[in-house]
Amino acid sequence: MSGNGLEIRELECFLVLAEELHFGRAGERLYISQSRVSQLLAALERRIGARLLERTSRRVSLTTLGERFLTELKPSYAELASVVARARAAARGVEGTLRIGFQGTADDRLMRAIEVFQERHPACATEIVEIPFADPFGAVREGGVDAGIVLLPVAEPDLVLGPVFSSERQTVAVSVRHAFAGRSSLTAAELTDTPLIAAAGPAPAYWRAAQAPSGPPAPTVRTLQEGLTLVAADRAAMLLCGPTAEYHGRRDVVFVPVDGLPDSVLGMVWQRGGETERVREFARAVAVAAGEG
Repeated sequence: MSGNGLEIRELECFLVLAEELHFGRAGERLYISQSRVSQLLAALERRIGARLLERTSRRVSLTTLGERFLTELKPSYAELASVVARARAAARGVEGTLRIGFQGTADDRLMRAIEVFQERHPACATEIVEIPFADPFGAVREGGVDAGIVLLPVAEPDLVLGPVFSSERQTVAVSVRHAFAGRSSLTAAELTDTPLIAAAGPAPAYWRAAQAPSGPPAPTVRTLQEGLTLVAADRAAMLLCGPTAEYHGRRDVVFVPVDGLPDSVLGMVWQRGGETERVREFARAVAVAAGEG
């Protein structure tokens, strides 16, 4: 496979060499001999007309041109590989089962993403699983689901954050007996002294703080239903996005919109290194559904 005389294998060889900076290890990764690695690199350098790597008896390093070539080549090569993968998937179809986890509420955008995915890939079944409020990343990390739709922020090095969508105004859930129950809206400053129910572990501390950004001590819960039960008992308040508040409406709880807080945002996550064609196609469906909103 080549274009304008340029061999794809030469580019693959250069990319691996740039990572390994060792001809022997590069050959092992490419399943070719060390001498073949040298031949491919030399051919590429002849086509370009300059050295891309400096080689001594002790070390291998990129030249200035090699570093620039690497920076420009990597995204182009990744896109080329993605095009080939999409064509291959289209030829054979996406089949099997895609397991999708969600937090809070499977809102309209998520259901639309599932609909788009099923329209495009009718041979692939979808399973929808609720992810516990107190463990947003566990099911993805442990393989219980292929991808999860979770509340942001996401700062997990072993997970990939894909499409971000469904940005919604925050509301605070309070008991009908609470002082805020008769208000049409609140400001973030008015919540400063209000205990806000937070997620228990194993949710990471930064994520828990984002869902309950207030100082006074408050109960922690594992599920939304536990949180709403404590709210109804007037033990504390709880922040929820608008659609989740609407879905979980109950007569003993009032949901008051809050101004001045960052919107509640959902994102799609999956295991780093575990991106299957099903996951990639669902990410595209999520992006389509988000664009329609």
